[in-house]
Amino acid sequence: MPLKVSPRKKKFLDESLKMIHEKGYKATTMRDLADRMGFEVSNIYNFIDSKEALLETYLFQISEDFHTGIDHIQESSYDPVEKMKALVSLNINLTSSKPYQVGLLVNEWRNLKDPKLTEFVDRRAEYEEKVRVIIKEGIEKKHFRPFDLDIITHAVLSSVRWVYYWYTDHAEEANPYELEKQLTEFILSGVCINE
Repeated sequence: MPLKVSPRKKKFLDESLKMIHEKGYKATTMRDLADRMGFEVSNIYNFIDSKEALLETYLFQISEDFHTGIDHIQESSYDPVEKMKALVSLNINLTSSKPYQVGLLVNEWRNLKDPKLTEFVDRRAEYEEKVRVIIKEGIEKKHFRPFDLDIITHAVLSSVRWVYYWYTDHAEEANPYELEKQLTEFILSGVCINE
């Protein structure tokens, strides 16, 4: 469970995530963050230890949110089609509530430094394997078409990873229910065997 933070610290962290999204992690400096908040660079260290610590904290936090969600899906009594629907729902829910953290997950993880980079890559691979297991079960139970497992796993993951864009860069406000409905229909129409 995340620690409670003061409104001032929350504002700082939110603005930091937005700036990293806008400029990119490498291009964002501590001075940029201080200027955005209207205070001295030295005051930044009241909120974070370093830019690297900010990246690590948020990346691993959102990664664990996804792992917790997919673990619940895997442990459920749902059939593979319902699990796929739940997977899309998980992505929409996390992305709509934490779009800039999901943006870090998609775009900025390569900026981690070892040993954190290796740890993150391992966790990412574990998540992909959990998605692969759901798809494999669907193929074996003849709910899903017998696609190449790697191709379909990456296609499904690619289909849900871009969603953060609707919450960060899109001028029109995203309706999470509509996004979930359309994305679920799109993915299921591609993977399910029509009966």
